[in-house]
Amino acid sequence: MFIFTAKIKRSLHILKIAKNIKYTAKEVLLNEAKAVEKLVDYLNEDFELCVAEILASNGRVVVTGVGKSAIIASKIVATFNSTGTPALFMHAADAIHGDLGMVQDNDLVICISKSGNTPEVKVLVPLLKRTGARLIALVSNTHSFLAEHADFVLNATVDSEACPNNLAPTTSTTAHLALGDALAICLLKARGFSDEDFARYHPGGALGKKLYLKVNDIYPGNQVPVVQHDAPIKDIIIEISGKRLGATAVVGPDTKLIGIITDGDLRRMLEKNIEIGNIQASDIMTQNPVTIDKNAYAIRALNIMQNKNITQLIVEEQGSVIGFIHLHDILKEGIV
Repeated sequence: MFIFTAKIKRSLHILKIAKNIKYTAKEVLLNEAKAVEKLVDYLNEDFELCVAEILASNGRVVVTGVGKSAIIASKIVATFNSTGTPALFMHAADAIHGDLGMVQDNDLVICISKSGNTPEVKVLVPLLKRTGARLIALVSNTHSFLAEHADFVLNATVDSEACPNNLAPTTSTTAHLALGDALAICLLKARGFSDEDFARYHPGGALGKKLYLKVNDIYPGNQVPVVQHDAPIKDIIIEISGKRLGATAVVGPDTKLIGIITDGDLRRMLEKNIEIGNIQASDIMTQNPVTIDKNAYAIRALNIMQNKNITQLIVEEQGSVIGFIHLHDILKEGIV
C-alpha cells in the first residue's frame, strides 16, 4: 500500500513539473515573439541607409561582438555569405589583440551588443574609427557608448530578457538575430539574388541538388525506348521490357514524337479481352504525352510527375525524343 501511494505522489509531482515546464516555455516564446514584433516599430532611416551603404560599398561587412553577441554575429555572417553579401566574423576580444588587422578602410563593421557599454566594445570602437571603416551599431541601448559613436544605429531594444532574473541573454539575442536576418534579406532582394545564385553557394546535399541538378544531368544514363507508330504488340512489349523504364515513346513516319505507351496501357488493353493480333502502337498510345526539356531542373521534373501521378517523362528536343527520366532516377539523387 505504501509503495502504491508513493508512486501516485511521484506521478502527481511529475505532472505538476511538466505543467510548469510547459507554462514557462510558453512564456519564453511569447516574450521573444513580442520582442521581435516590436522591432518593426524601430525600423527607421538608419536601417535603410545601412542597406544602401552596404550595397554601394566595395568592401566587406565585418560583424563583431563579444559573448553571446559574438555567437549571433557569427550566424549573421553565415547568412550574409550564403545570400550574396561578403562578410567576415571578428571576435571583439580578439580584435583588440591583433585581429583588427582584417578590417580595411572600405569595409563596414557591424558591432553587436545589448548594452553597448561592455569594456571590449569601449576599447574597440575608437580603434575601428581610426581604420576609416564605417561603423554600424546593432544594440538594445540606443543611448550607449557604442550607439553614440556609430555612423548608423540599428535599434534592437527589448523590454526584458526571457530569463526570470532578467540576466541571461535570451530575448535580446533573438532580437539581434532577427534584425540581422532582416538586413540580409533586404540586401538579397536589392541585389536580385536568384535561385541560381543561391545554388552556387549551396551545392551540397538535397537543397543544392534541388537548385542546380538538371534533367540533362540524369537522363543520359537511361536507355531510350522508342517504337514506330505502326509497331506490333510484340515489338512494343520487347521495347518496354528491354529498356526497363516502364514505357516507350511512339514516333511517326517523320520520327517526331506522337505518343507514349506505358506498361499500364498494356495491362488495360489485355483486360478488355480484345483481339491483339492486329493492334499497332498508334491504337493504344496516349497522344500528346507530357514531356520535359533537358535544361529543366530535376525538381521541376519531380513536381510534374507528382502532379500528373506518373513515373516517367520523355525528354524532348524540337519534337524529337532524346531520352527518358524516371521518378526513381530523381529519388536516387536524394531530391524529395
